[in-house]
Amino acid sequence: MGSTGGRRERLRAETTAEIKQVALKLMASDGPDAITLRAIAREMGMTANAIYGYFATRDDLVTTLIKEVYTALADAVDTAWAGTPAAPPAERIQTWAHAFRDWALANPEGFRLIYGDPVPGYLAPEGGAAPDAAHRVCTGIAGLADAAWPHAEHLYAHSAFEWSDFDGALLDEIRPAFPGLPPAGVALALRIWGRLHGLVSLEIYGHLRTQTVSPGKLFQEELAQLVRSLGIEPEDT
Repeated sequence: MGSTGGRRERLRAETTAEIKQVALKLMASDGPDAITLRAIAREMGMTANAIYGYFATRDDLVTTLIKEVYTALADAVDTAWAGTPAAPPAERIQTWAHAFRDWALANPEGFRLIYGDPVPGYLAPEGGAAPDAAHRVCTGIAGLADAAWPHAEHLYAHSAFEWSDFDGALLDEIRPAFPGLPPAGVALALRIWGRLHGLVSLEIYGHLRTQTVSPGKLFQEELAQLVRSLGIEPEDT
């Protein structure tokens, strides 16, 4: 009886994993509106009714996907950051940035799910699909600015940003973690994020293919310039 139950659980886990893989594949090939339980069932050779035994609704599936994908990204960048506790700020920032790009390149469908076009009609649960993971990534980005701030303060201290310029929920995440980071530092964190995210997005969506055969070199150069804009010299990586 135990053997039968274990086999049943294993088969269910395997089918659940395949459903999620097929959903991401459909999104990658046909866009976010291609994620439907019927389409997934058809792709897997299942009946529509059978797949509802794994996910009651399409939104349940999308929420599960977003939570798992976002958590995997948060784990990747947190691990990279935690691995350089005593390193110079430039090395820590570059390590985090490379971890972000490496994860995105290894998981392009997941990147598009959490940072690309929204799934049409999807209603996230209250508080978001992956609030903990989103908090971790957001805090990590602020950590980049906080690490650089002692070197960058003289460059950005006269910024006109005030606390009222930022969303309250964002400040609720950042200010307790980095109490010494002023409004100008929060704005700097957003600019850092924009530069890193922008170039990686262009690469993931294929917009650099006709412009360069060395997107990694382009990212490396952009990252070096980013670090210099923070008042510190980049590390050789």
